[in-house]
Amino acid sequence: MAAAAHVTGDLADTANLLDRCLVGGVVVLLSIGLWTPIAAVTAAAIQIGTMSLAHQFNSSSVVTAAVCLALAMLGPGAWSLDARLFGRKRII
Repeated sequence: MAAAAHVTGDLADTANLLDRCLVGGVVVLLSIGLWTPIAAVTAAAIQIGTMSLAHQFNSSSVVTAAVCLALAMLGPGAWSLDARLFGRKRII
């Protein structure tokens, strides 16, 4: 029984580490403005997944997910790497 608890603990630690690495990667991508729509949709999916798994729908989580989706639709800013590499997308 102790061995099963040890394996379960290792899996939980591994999942926690992977989650932290994914969130860290999304933060880096959004900070430098690289792959902005993909990173923003990933951040929104992480936020929505966290809300649904934890069964806690507080307003800050909903606003964060909405801002991430809005950022994905608007695209990168003028000073981002996306704008430098692929050209700036202007909204009229």
